[in-house]
Amino acid sequence: MFADETGRVLTLDRTDGHGRVLLLENIHPDAATRLSKAGYQVETRAGALTEDELIQAVRDVQVLGIRSGTNVTERVLDAAPNLLAVGAFCIGTNQINLAAASGRGIAVFNAPFSNTRSVVELVLAEIIALTRRLTDKNAQMHTGLWDKSAAGSHEVRGRRLGIIGYGNIGGQLSVLAESLGMTVYFYDTADKLALGNAQRCGTMEELLEISDAVTLHVDGRPGNSGLFGEAEFAAMKPGSLFLNLSRGFVVDHAALRRNIESGHLAGAAVDVFPEEPRSRGEEFHSDLRGLPNVILTPHVGGSTEEAQQDIGEFVAGKLHDYVSCGTTSLSVNLPRVALPHTPGTHRLVHLHRNVPGVLASINQLLAEHGANIEGQLLGTRDELGYVLTDIGTEYPGDMLASLDSLDVTIRLRTTRPS
Repeated sequence: MFADETGRVLTLDRTDGHGRVLLLENIHPDAATRLSKAGYQVETRAGALTEDELIQAVRDVQVLGIRSGTNVTERVLDAAPNLLAVGAFCIGTNQINLAAASGRGIAVFNAPFSNTRSVVELVLAEIIALTRRLTDKNAQMHTGLWDKSAAGSHEVRGRRLGIIGYGNIGGQLSVLAESLGMTVYFYDTADKLALGNAQRCGTMEELLEISDAVTLHVDGRPGNSGLFGEAEFAAMKPGSLFLNLSRGFVVDHAALRRNIESGHLAGAAVDVFPEEPRSRGEEFHSDLRGLPNVILTPHVGGSTEEAQQDIGEFVAGKLHDYVSCGTTSLSVNLPRVALPHTPGTHRLVHLHRNVPGVLASINQLLAEHGANIEGQLLGTRDELGYVLTDIGTEYPGDMLASLDSLDVTIRLRTTRPS
C-alpha cells in the first residue's frame, strides 16, 4: 500500500484478514474473538484514547474499533495510512470525521439497531421511577426515614408521553409505552409512520404543551446542538418529566437545573452529557448533581450484556466483510454494495469520485488485459462511487497501476474472498 502525491491510496497486495485490529473502550470480547478467529491480530484496550494517544496507536492498524468516548479526527486518519475501516460499537458516529474518512477510502460502520431494546427499557424504567418518586423514597429509606405515603406518586397508565425523534428507539419506545397504557405523541423533522395509536405532532411546541413526560431520541448531527433550552423547558407542562438518552450536547443543563429547582419540572433522567469522563473512576462534573428526583446515569442506555454482545458480533462481522470482500452493507459513509462471491475469483475494490464514465473506463482496462468479468456491482452515494469487480485470474499489476492513475480514483485494493 502506498499514497501518491494526491493522497490517493493503492493497495496492490491481497487483504486477506490478517491485519492489525485495535479495539478500545471495553468492546465486548466476542468482537475480538470473532476477528481473531478470522485471522486478525487483535489488540484491546480498556479506555478511550486522546487524539495524540490515538495517533500513536493507529500507525499500523488496519481496523479500528471504538465506542462513544474516542474521537477519530482528521489528524488521526492522517496518521493511519493502513486504516481500511472504523467500527463504532454503538449507535452514534458523530465522534468520527466521516467526510475525512470517506475522502481517504475508509469505511465506517456502526450498530444502529443492536441496543435499541436496552435503551427503551431504561427509558420506561426511569419514567416509572420518576412518576412513583422512587428516587425520593429510596433516599429516605437509606437515611432511616419510613414515609409510607402516596403523595406525589402516580401510575404511568393514562399519562401522555412525548417522544422527540421517532427513529428506531423512538418507534420501539412508542409501542412499549402504549402497551403500558400511555398515550403517545411524537415529533420528528422527517416524515415517519406512526406506530400503533401514536399521534404525530406538527411542531415540537405542540408536543411539549400536552405531554406529561418528554423524552429525547435525536441523532448527533450538528444541527441538533442546543436543541433543548430555556424556551423549550418553559413550554413544557408544569409538573412534567424530562428525559434525555440521546446526545449530551442537545440540552442546556443549566436551564434544566433551574427548571427542576423552581419546581416547574417534577423530575428528570439524563444519561448523556456534553462532557463525559474518558474512563471508569474519573470524577464526573455536571450542573445536575445533587438534585432531588433526578436520575443521572453514566451513558449506559445501551449498556446491557445482551446489547453489548450483539453489538460486538454485529460490528465485527461488518468490519470483516468489508476487509475481506469489500462489502459495505450498512456503512454510514460509503455507497452500500454487496456482491455475492463467485468461488475462485479475485475481487477489485475501487472507490472513486462519482462522475460519469468511470465504470466504462474500468471495463475498458479489463478488456485490454483480457480479463473476463465474472461479477460486478456499482453503487453511488453523493459524491462517491464504489464498484466491486470479480475476475477469474489475478489482477495484473500494470492494470492496477493504470486504474490508480485515473484522476477519479480515491482508493483501490484487491481481495480474494474466502
